[in-house]
Amino acid sequence: MLIKPKLNKLVAFAAVASLISGIQTAQADDPEHTFKMATGWSGGPLMNIGAKAFAENVEEISDGRIKVQVFTGGALGNALKVSETVKNGVAEMGHTWMGYDWGKNPATVVFAGYAGSPDSERMLHWLYEGGGVELQREFREEEFGVISFPLFIRTAEVFLHSNKPVQNLEDLQGLKMRTAGAWLEMAEELGASPVTTAGGDVFPMLERGAIDATEWGTPWENIAPGFHKVAKYVIIPGVHQPVAPFELVINKDAWAKLSDEDKKAVETAAKLTTLESWLRIGQEDAKALAFFEEQGNEIIELDPEVQYKARDIANAWADEQAQENEWFARVLEHQREFTRLWTGADTYRDVKTRE
Repeated sequence: MLIKPKLNKLVAFAAVASLISGIQTAQADDPEHTFKMATGWSGGPLMNIGAKAFAENVEEISDGRIKVQVFTGGALGNALKVSETVKNGVAEMGHTWMGYDWGKNPATVVFAGYAGSPDSERMLHWLYEGGGVELQREFREEEFGVISFPLFIRTAEVFLHSNKPVQNLEDLQGLKMRTAGAWLEMAEELGASPVTTAGGDVFPMLERGAIDATEWGTPWENIAPGFHKVAKYVIIPGVHQPVAPFELVINKDAWAKLSDEDKKAVETAAKLTTLESWLRIGQEDAKALAFFEEQGNEIIELDPEVQYKARDIANAWADEQAQENEWFARVLEHQREFTRLWTGADTYRDVKTRE
């Protein structure tokens, strides 16, 4: 004779089974590591296809074992001192531009990009195929006590969004411009009056007339902060910044807690995000100048004399730094040796066409 359990027992069994299953699912979904990420950005592409994209990529690649909570600039510390915030353990990770630390060690700008840098394609090859990533990791750990990988990369920036037309060396004399990194010194040599400030302060300063002009990012990146709304002139090309690799910094204690598999997930996510950012920016930059013209901006191309002068100043500055700084000399020569390998690359890569 078949004995059927009472309905209430079946319901009870089902409830217990569901509870156990729910606990197991929750445990599977709980990340093994939850890291706070400090950034220098209030929003825009640096946040959306940089820091936040990395957080999504690393969570997916690690199968949910690593979760990164991204904070806007200033939320966890000074937006210009993200590496310090991370080293001190206020945040386990950070997204920054290494050039902000140039005052502590000017060798940071060789990794971060400056007026003497190669273009973005060559920089990417140097980083990932020429040994730059390994050199960057060694430098940051030895000199700053943090783990470092490239994360996000810019193509050439806009030279200036300006309230005044700028085309030649005379136009730069006394120009109050916001910038950062080693270009502060170089811009002075060109005759400008540069200042630096965190990204979130740039728009109001430009709007109030506290500065005449600002550099920030590439044509597309500069749409989001709205500089074109308060500055009529868009000055190109960005001779001060032919490329700008950004950086993932990681607290050493947090890094040590990761398994080898998860360390690899972090490296892979950072590289993927960097390559994806380069592709996206390149595509969107192609549309941006037309956008500025539609908004009533005037596009001005710098005279060749300004471009040549900026490059000459940058190379002389780099040579001077290399004489006084062992790390600078090492990284500069490493990068220059790589670029010499690419000498003449345009002759076998670029096919001339009629437009």
